[in-house]
Amino acid sequence: MPAVVTLTLNPAIDESSSVGQVLSERKLRCGPTRYEPGGGGINVSRVLRRLGEDAPAIYPSGGPAGDLLDRLLEAEGVTRWPVPIEGWTRENFNVLEESSGRQYRFCQVGPTLSEEDVERSVGVLRGLRPAPAFVVASGSLPPGVPPDFYARLAHLVRESGARLVLDASGEALRMASEAGVFLLKPSLREFQELMEAPGADEASLIELGRMLVARRGCELLVLSLGSGGALWITAAAEGRIPAPAVPVASGVGAGDSMVAGMVHRLLRGSDVAETVRYGVAAAAASVMNPGTALCRPEDVERLHAGMR
Repeated sequence: MPAVVTLTLNPAIDESSSVGQVLSERKLRCGPTRYEPGGGGINVSRVLRRLGEDAPAIYPSGGPAGDLLDRLLEAEGVTRWPVPIEGWTRENFNVLEESSGRQYRFCQVGPTLSEEDVERSVGVLRGLRPAPAFVVASGSLPPGVPPDFYARLAHLVRESGARLVLDASGEALRMASEAGVFLLKPSLREFQELMEAPGADEASLIELGRMLVARRGCELLVLSLGSGGALWITAAAEGRIPAPAVPVASGVGAGDSMVAGMVHRLLRGSDVAETVRYGVAAAAASVMNPGTALCRPEDVERLHAGMR
């Protein structure tokens, strides 16, 4: 049985292309298009596979885009546990404007999942014997899935003896934090919204993080700060990991790469500081690549070595 599995209720096909300039009411001739698997947990499984881990991906799959998602994951060697649905898997479109270097991301809402679709997806988790060490749940919730889903998942994972790693936002994040998870990885903005503290400085963030951990919202809180690296907080300590300076090609999937890097190190028994440091290296390695290509293992190892 694998040590880690991922659950993505709103997977996607990520299409990436480029255009000279984005203009309204004009036909825009795009460059070559890349098609890659997408969605939070899907990306975590992809990166973990590159880092040498078998991290099966559980996800609903439907329509031609769902078929393409299955094939793309198979080509990358990711173990797939798809759950067939009637709706069509969504497709996102990412466009790089060459004249400015800006990236435009068009994300679809995704198919509506029935209660049965959700139950069959969660049923795959329930059927795992023995339970994995970690369950990674990441990404947006599609229509039909209530915002308390991750909170209910937290109880299920805890009862199974596994540990939940969660990357979510909005009401789903708030409700999950009240239920309690092992590792919570919000962005700075998501955490400020969660704690109702817009514009909080670093000292305030640490104090707010201590409050969240103390009320058992999580055991390990990792705030991703983009180019600023990450801030981590546990009941016993906290720390700041600066990010290495790298050329930025795309920010898509950097957070997912960070999660995967941290889980990779947790599986190897690393301490918290080393776990987060490796996650920051994976995130930095991800932004170096275009579109949704995510990180390359050799870049992660090189950057990580320079951070010690």
